[in-house]
Amino acid sequence: MRYISTRGRAPELGFKDAMLTGLARDGGLYVPAEIPRLSPDEIAALAGQSYEEVAYRVMAPFTGDAFSEADLRGAIERAYAGFGHAARAPLVQLAPGHFLLELFHGPTLAFKDFAMQVIGQLFQLALAREGRRITIVGATSGDTGSAAIEAFRGLDNVDVFILFPHGRVSEVQRRQMTTPVEANVHALALQGDFDDCQARLKDMFNDHDFRDSVGLAGVNSINWARVLAQVVYYFTAAVSLGAPGRPVDFTVPTGNFGDIFAGYIARRMGLPIRRLVVATNQNDILHRCLSTGEYRTDGVKPSISPSMDIQVSSNFERALFEVLGRDGAAVTQLMDELRSAGGFSVPQGALEALREIFGSGRASEDETSATIAAQLAATGELLCPHSAVGVKVAQEHLAPPVPMITLATAHPAKFPDAVEAATGRRPGLPPRMADLFDRSERMRVVENDLAALQALIHEGRRA
Repeated sequence: MRYISTRGRAPELGFKDAMLTGLARDGGLYVPAEIPRLSPDEIAALAGQSYEEVAYRVMAPFTGDAFSEADLRGAIERAYAGFGHAARAPLVQLAPGHFLLELFHGPTLAFKDFAMQVIGQLFQLALAREGRRITIVGATSGDTGSAAIEAFRGLDNVDVFILFPHGRVSEVQRRQMTTPVEANVHALALQGDFDDCQARLKDMFNDHDFRDSVGLAGVNSINWARVLAQVVYYFTAAVSLGAPGRPVDFTVPTGNFGDIFAGYIARRMGLPIRRLVVATNQNDILHRCLSTGEYRTDGVKPSISPSMDIQVSSNFERALFEVLGRDGAAVTQLMDELRSAGGFSVPQGALEALREIFGSGRASEDETSATIAAQLAATGELLCPHSAVGVKVAQEHLAPPVPMITLATAHPAKFPDAVEAATGRRPGLPPRMADLFDRSERMRVVENDLAALQALIHEGRRA
């Protein structure tokens, strides 16, 4: 299995090197040169299997000979051993034809755990085999950072630096990043918004001298392995509702487009997904783009669903690459326009191709809060504000008899203030995290300055 860049000018890599590299050297994102397909019989055979077994069968065609069967199976088993639900990603019915996929039973209570725990295990295997050390730098709007720190804390051959927007994550999210005591993890609160964090991260990857000097690697959703691990729960959910003999729809609350692009890959693999619906909060650039064909940034507005407070959706580049006929030059032109002019127009043919697969909608702050309250009253289900954005938009796209599956991306206790304001009920943390607010915090507030960040990372790495 080979991997190519969305911008067409980086060398092809195998799975292991694409995983360890993260962002391609031409600034693009790695995607499979070919997308494997599962037959209807192979998909049907996933019914009743454990989550770990489905993960192996879905991921193995993409990893090629990078890992032995025993190594890949072992990594998957270790990755999900600490999850708090035997089904890993259980389905809950909200209404006739509408189901919630709970993706918050991992160690940091968010869907990012499904990928990050696997990546941690695969990185450890690959680095130990080669005797290499790397420096992971990540940008987060809240959940990726804590999931990365949890996955890599204490590893001998990895240093981790996570950039998050100062004052723009929930207290639970912040404490999950700032309370680990291991010396190899560093939480950096950047003076700016998430797009600033993501921009500085890309700047570091594009500074090849710095990149090589620290052994830079990325675990943001720019990393293909992140997307691949998230493909799995689309299969487990759809098969539970009758796939491949029955089509399904998915609604995904998303800011960076990585989680919903995983659904696109599942569809390309043969899973009968009819529609993938993008759900956005008031930072609705993806909804505006799919509605108008214009991808134009207009500033991030802080919200009660902060993990979606994004205007530059990096994984949208992968979708554009596919609908532009895998034309790296065309993608490069659009990305150059985004950088120089703050936006671009999606070519008409590509826009029509996107609309054949993706629907979209948005939820205001008031609508998000109202959805949290309404679902608690109607079903007893307590939603985090991101999941509530998804449910609100999904309700507008229900198309019986095709069942709708909405992704619940985080535990409500990660956003207790928003949930309490909507319902009067303050969600509690699971027992294993009950002492989170008693732990000491360790973080550095940093300026939005590339040179200063690079110097800090050089100094903070262990010898």
